[in-house]
Amino acid sequence: MAVLRSLAALLARGVRHEPVPPTPQRVLQPRLVDRCRHQEAGLTRLVLPDSLPAELGCDAVGVPARFGFRLLGRMPRSGCVFADSRWWWWIVPAGSDLDLLWPLPAHYARGARVPGDRPRLIRGPNGPSPYTPPIPLYLTACQLTGAAPKWPAAVGSARGA
Repeated sequence: MAVLRSLAALLARGVRHEPVPPTPQRVLQPRLVDRCRHQEAGLTRLVLPDSLPAELGCDAVGVPARFGFRLLGRMPRSGCVFADSRWWWWIVPAGSDLDLLWPLPAHYARGARVPGDRPRLIRGPNGPSPYTPPIPLYLTACQLTGAAPKWPAAVGSARGA
């Protein structure tokens, strides 16, 4: 039941994944939707150290803790990483979800507002920027979760120019 609540909370906050057509089995009951909205008030904003300017805005990409060490170990460069007992969060520039379909169970959190037990900074950046490059993070998350990277058809094509 707790897993369903967590998933419902993530979906209620507008996770960008492929749209799923509503079916009778996937329609949320009004009480569940209300519960999800109340849970959103319990989000925590990840706060960067004052010495790290976030000039590009601040979003976060989270993965369940079971993927945390493996993802961190495979990243050539990483920015600030926050964690609690259930999730690890990488700071990315705002808008890093544009044209990317993050693989489940990864979660994209706009404004670096995340659920959890007050995640704390566990690793500072490799350089002067608080950001993890989003494309390598995306590709590594896809690799770890076994998902194929998905790009919109117009991205990188002559027709999209």
